[in-house]
Amino acid sequence: MPDTPADRYNIHVGGSVSGQVTVGQGNTVNRIEAGRDAALVSESEITELRGEFDRVRAQLPADGAVADQAREHLDDLEEAVTASQPDLTTMEYVRKWFARKLPQFAGAVTGLIVHPIVGRLVEAAGSALAADFRRRFGPDQ
Repeated sequence: MPDTPADRYNIHVGGSVSGQVTVGQGNTVNRIEAGRDAALVSESEITELRGEFDRVRAQLPADGAVADQAREHLDDLEEAVTASQPDLTTMEYVRKWFARKLPQFAGAVTGLIVHPIVGRLVEAAGSALAADFRRRFGPDQ
């Protein structure tokens, strides 16, 4: 096929620009953002999740060094799951801490970590984080 002036394109992009560009003839561009809307979490759902944390806090022992540490770890876990980029390392550490120090609460803490709202928060943070979450907290863990 001969190279004609109509087949040549001269493009200049400057400034603070990001995105995609397609140049040429007969191009087809498709874009799919699967699950994007489903991953959004409302403020009322965050409030519901915080209520679940409060429910577990209310069940913790009232006094003692371990009780104080448990409350601190639960606070850390709540912060980790509600962060804009959920902190999986903290989530894993807190789960293991409860399994070692207060095993009677390990199920409740794991329930917070695998709560459907937490799953959606993790999904909203990106597919790589979601895959790591499934690896760390999936059904085989």
